[in-house]
Amino acid sequence: MSAPQNIVFLLDVDNTLIDNDHIQADLQKYLDREVGRESAKRYWSIFEELRADLGYADYLGALQRYRVEHLHDVRLLVVSSYLVDYPFANRLYPGSLDVIEHLRQWGPTVILSDGDVVFQPRKVQRAGLWEAVEGRVLIYIHKEQMLDDVKQRYPARHYLMVDDKLHILAAMKKALGERLTTIFPRQGHYALDPKIITTNPPADLTIERIGELVNYDLNALLKERIEK
Repeated sequence: MSAPQNIVFLLDVDNTLIDNDHIQADLQKYLDREVGRESAKRYWSIFEELRADLGYADYLGALQRYRVEHLHDVRLLVVSSYLVDYPFANRLYPGSLDVIEHLRQWGPTVILSDGDVVFQPRKVQRAGLWEAVEGRVLIYIHKEQMLDDVKQRYPARHYLMVDDKLHILAAMKKALGERLTTIFPRQGHYALDPKIITTNPPADLTIERIGELVNYDLNALLKERIEK
């Protein structure tokens, strides 16, 4: 275990640092073109079934399950290549890497994401995020349930979490209490979902875009919380 930090920054990936809605829209167009609309529709149906079962998006897992139903469909080979070779760096929100650099003046940044063990790490690497956080990457099935592991790996007096999902922020706040400051960037479809917004408490700080954090003076906010 490393020595405790004053503060550790925890950053989500999808629709927080990367425009995942854009990636999904690109995949939708690609599938429609390469395998046809009906096959694409079945893929997304399997995708949603898997997400309900697993609790996270599993693009490659859905492709594998689709393959079981369509053993002779050789078009799937190009779909898998499209997924793993996608130019994720082109889908970083403006200022994402600048924010990571900006936060370093206060403490280490850690990627804290949900996802599978193949596609999600690939996304983080190809987007340049793995290098940006110097390899401090944690990918779980349900990250809000793994906070003891997070604390053990990156001990700190205080944590700051940036995530586009209010229900995740609320669950983490309930677990960590005043040791956690939550920041909510209003990006992506989860962030704009009225049901999620009305059924969860607001974050400690709400911003419209992740890049705003570069110009936000966190000194007073962090000083007050670290000294508690």
